[in-house]
Amino acid sequence: MPKGYWIAHVDVSDPEKYKEYVRLNGIAFAKYGAKFLVRSGASEMRSGALRSRHVVIEFPSYQVAKDCYDSPEYKAATAVRNTASVADLVIIEGYDG
Repeated sequence: MPKGYWIAHVDVSDPEKYKEYVRLNGIAFAKYGAKFLVRSGASEMRSGALRSRHVVIEFPSYQVAKDCYDSPEYKAATAVRNTASVADLVIIEGYDG
């Protein structure tokens, strides 16, 4: 079964509030087995236009990735994220070759 992934591009407008989002999202991510593969860090734009932070999170499956996003735990985190940042996020099924 292919894994599921969240790919997000984020601009943080309020770093202090964003810390609260990070704290809250950790509750959902622990429950759903999330693993950060990319969490900001150095990046270099080569084409197009993206936001300043880039995040890739791996989940055990595509369904689990969707379930996490729709969970009450993550909805609480999202309410904070929406006041502290602007984000583009896609949930995608991994390639299982």
